[in-house]
Amino acid sequence: MRIGSDENGNAGFGGDMKDAKLEQVLGNFKASVDAWSETAYSRPRTVAVVKQWGWRAAAGWALGCMVVAGSLTGGFHERNLYREHVRMLAAQQALQQQMAAEQQSSAEDADLLAAVDTDVSQEVPRAMEPLARLMDDDTSR
Repeated sequence: MRIGSDENGNAGFGGDMKDAKLEQVLGNFKASVDAWSETAYSRPRTVAVVKQWGWRAAAGWALGCMVVAGSLTGGFHERNLYREHVRMLAAQQALQQQMAAEQQSSAEDADLLAAVDTDVSQEVPRAMEPLARLMDDDTSR
């Protein structure tokens, strides 16, 4: 055993011995890799089936979103129709009340005008009515 390099330029203790050991180690490694590969390739495998649910899931989500959006839109539309109906009913009731008040006011005005008309249309004031009757009685005889 000599320290240094041998005639092939290999450094270390005993170059021939090292080459033989290295070849033996590499041969064993190759044999174990080949054995492992053969075992791995020859064993039965279970193949996992990958289901393509991508488009179905997307279609399901899209349909669900459309149903939710339609429901919300329908609800808002129904609520707006109800509010419009209530507003129209309130306006109609207010109009009916206004017309009833106008009719009552016009009836009161008509009664007042009739009273004024009867008061104005008298030929003689009330205080002088008995005297006017006496005069009418005398002229009729």
